[in-house]
Amino acid sequence: MMLKTIRTLLSGAGLAAVMALAAGGADAATSLKFTLDWKFEGPAAAFLVAADKGYFAAEGLDVTIDTGNGSAGAVTRVASGAYDIGMADFNSMMEFNDKNPDKAMKAAFIVYDIPPFSVFALKKSGIAKPADLAGKTLGAPVFDAPRKLFPAYAKAVGVPADGVTWKSMDPPLREPMLMRGEVQAISGFYFTSLLNLRALGVTEKDLTIFNFADAGVSLYGNALIPSPKLMKENPEAVKGFLRAVVKGWRDVVADPAGGIQAIRKRDPLIDDKLELDRLKMALEMCVLTPDVKADGMGGVRPERLAAAIDQVALAFGFARKPAPAEVFDASFLPAAADRKLTP
Repeated sequence: MMLKTIRTLLSGAGLAAVMALAAGGADAATSLKFTLDWKFEGPAAAFLVAADKGYFAAEGLDVTIDTGNGSAGAVTRVASGAYDIGMADFNSMMEFNDKNPDKAMKAAFIVYDIPPFSVFALKKSGIAKPADLAGKTLGAPVFDAPRKLFPAYAKAVGVPADGVTWKSMDPPLREPMLMRGEVQAISGFYFTSLLNLRALGVTEKDLTIFNFADAGVSLYGNALIPSPKLMKENPEAVKGFLRAVVKGWRDVVADPAGGIQAIRKRDPLIDDKLELDRLKMALEMCVLTPDVKADGMGGVRPERLAAAIDQVALAFGFARKPAPAEVFDASFLPAAADRKLTP
């Protein structure tokens, strides 16, 4: 009688979650704390959709999702034990491991198959090609992932890594300082800085944009990084989390506008059109790449990962270059067929 009443009150994912709990009897859901890399913006939609549609609950997980303070900062949040899983820059995780070998972590799922690492300059500055960056002052927060990895880009385009000067600022000041001419270029995530500049009245035709990937820099971007403790003590929770995440991304690919409504539930002040544009840019540039379309989301290609490690080791001056198996663990991934995002 109780289940019949529940069915009349709930439908869809809510019903699935309740039925899962009923079937599990007294088994309590596993609580997980998950940190995003940044604010509740377009690219966070897939994780929020997974929560709203009960995908985490159906896996027996009670997931708390918090905003982040940067794609590199999420690494330290997980390393400190404050969070169980983080959406964090894969390359910054490798840097952390090199400096803290006793606390080394591994990624379990690649979210941004191609990172949105970019450099922006106003065309009126005279910067038209990468070589023109030499001798210029570039701006970015100290924890900005593309700033930290600029040496890898510089080598790829033939610019001395120490041939530019960096000026640090808080994230909200990055694009305004470029506009005011206080720096000649900035580094940042493509879909973040481009839309921030657009909001300031700068059109794309006014900009010179260099994307790291266009220079052959074969890095991976943001990844899902579980704590070593969670990986060891509850591998099934990690696997369930990843299964739910793939479903969230699949839904967002099919209905980006629906994903933005999941963002709006957390932040009613968002600009829906702006965040939809941001999400679509992230999907096109970072998620729905040729490798992901061929292999499914989340995994790595061994030869590409080896090349990426070489580039990251060069950028950060690693004390010891890690083997691929030391930084990525594919054992938690759903089957390749289950990681497809499009039919």
